[in-house]
Amino acid sequence: AASKLEISMPAVVEVEMGGTARIECNFYIPENASYTYIDWFYVDRSNKQVRLYHITSSGVLEDDTVYKKRLSLEEDKALSISAVTLQDARTFMCQVGAGSYGVGENSTQLSVYKVPTTPEIEPHSGGIPVHSSEIPEIAKCVSKNSFPPPNITWHKNGQQLHPQENQVTMPSTLTRESSGLYTVSSTLYAPVTREDRHSRYHCTVHYWLRGQTRALDSRGVKVNVFYPAKHLKLQVVPSSTLVKEGDNVTLVCEADGNPPPVFSFFKKNLDEWQDLTSLAEPDSGVLKLHDVNKSNTGTYRCQSLDLDDMSQIEEDVDLVVNYIEGVHVKMDPSSTLREGDSVMLSCDAHSPVGLKYQWRDEKSKKVVEGNQLFLSNLSFETSNTYSCKVMAPSVPGLEQSKKVSVAVEGK
Repeated sequence: AASKLEISMPAVVEVEMGGTARIECNFYIPENASYTYIDWFYVDRSNKQVRLYHITSSGVLEDDTVYKKRLSLEEDKALSISAVTLQDARTFMCQVGAGSYGVGENSTQLSVYKVPTTPEIEPHSGGIPVHSSEIPEIAKCVSKNSFPPPNITWHKNGQQLHPQENQVTMPSTLTRESSGLYTVSSTLYAPVTREDRHSRYHCTVHYWLRGQTRALDSRGVKVNVFYPAKHLKLQVVPSSTLVKEGDNVTLVCEADGNPPPVFSFFKKNLDEWQDLTSLAEPDSGVLKLHDVNKSNTGTYRCQSLDLDDMSQIEEDVDLVVNYIEGVHVKMDPSSTLREGDSVMLSCDAHSPVGLKYQWRDEKSKKVVEGNQLFLSNLSFETSNTYSCKVMAPSVPGLEQSKKVSVAVEGK
């Protein structure tokens, strides 16, 4: 066994701000002798020892100090401090007197910590261009009320970002509040690419707790990346094979840039391009053509202009408006018809697509398929109106009719 007085205390006790600190003073006196006194002190700013307790076999004396209302002495003579503040981060001493064995003392450093708040992240509110002369701001991050001061790291898609000269910077500021707690803020500056429209950024605050480093992550945020269009798509709605006279047609121009570029529309007239932009819906890439006819057939062009880098792309599309025109009926003979005569009715029309003909009587009942109708042995009663119906099978709904009167005179 040891032959002299020994006092053992933990070198450091860590406690969260607002919590209760327990500081033990374990001592060994040879031959199981008892102590004559135990004194507790704290060391003030001027390095002076201020007594808190004087303990003897006859009782406990508590000194009148700033700690008076927050102190208690436990059964094993450990010191207990409640509602710990940052000012309590100091040295506490235990001194034991043991008669002929002398006086021994030891000390514990009380370390006070405060876990920071979850960092708040605020993404840059505007658009961030991929072609930027300066390194753009991505986001700001703030973590409040911690002790000791923490630090912040930045992450993109889960990977930590590191400063790179003239590329990535993350300046931080540390503020000590009146409470003594620290607020740390950091701003991330980094270039963006088109692919970063899908990227998620977050910040992490790192702090020490019981000798280990801990971390708190912010939420993940996305930023609005501005990039010029690479591709342009110009479509006719409905699809151009089925457009017929009288339809309403929409030309839709789409670009894969952000924000959408400025769109212009043109139609080819001989060797020149006629500007139709004033007819388009503003800022939309949509040109509506109402009640089209064959004069609307032709090549249309959409042109996109990116205002950031002034790049232009253009795309053409052909519009075919299907039509039927010049429907006419020929009677053979064309002279006056009398009872008993015969007549051949022939129907003809012009169209860029294949046509189909039908003859119908005045009750709209189909009489014959084909463009010719032969009527024989005419009588006064067969005087009638017939109509030729012209249809384009490849263009649903495209049709026209022409009526003809067959007048038979009595003999």
